[in-house]
Amino acid sequence: MVVTVLAAWLIGSQRPRRRMIGFICFSLSNVLWVIWGVDARAYALIVLQVCLFLMNLRGLRKNSKGKENEQSPD
Repeated sequence: MVVTVLAAWLIGSQRPRRRMIGFICFSLSNVLWVIWGVDARAYALIVLQVCLFLMNLRGLRKNSKGKENEQSPD
């Protein structure tokens, strides 16, 4: 839970590096929640974490594209 809260705080940063670390923390928290969900047989939690991970990948891709656009001198 602490990793998830830390990730949410980092995602809100204006600094791209901190946002990237936030995405990584969210991915780590997804893995940790899935591990707990398997142990607890909480299958809905596992499905939720997989969906959140996929949304996280989308955000990571959008963040990376924004970073590329900032570097190009248009």
